[in-house]
Amino acid sequence: MVNPNRSRVKRLIENTKNKDQFLKYIFIDSVKVTSALGKELPVITTREELKKDAAREEWEKFITQGWRSTRILKKKGARAANP
Repeated sequence: MVNPNRSRVKRLIENTKNKDQFLKYIFIDSVKVTSALGKELPVITTREELKKDAAREEWEKFITQGWRSTRILKKKGARAANP
């Protein structure tokens, strides 16, 4: 998700390494975008782990504040970092 002025990004991803069989948890990463046009890499500033229902409420709050959903774009050969 990206905020209205495109300076912050929120990434919501499922915690697949969670050992709780009954509850699902979602990570919400807050990312600061430091430059336009990808000249500098974005910086992860915080990470929260929430139950799936609480994460859904946060997502709805972001939408009402003007945040927009985005697609994940990966460059060919790019790998995800382990934060």
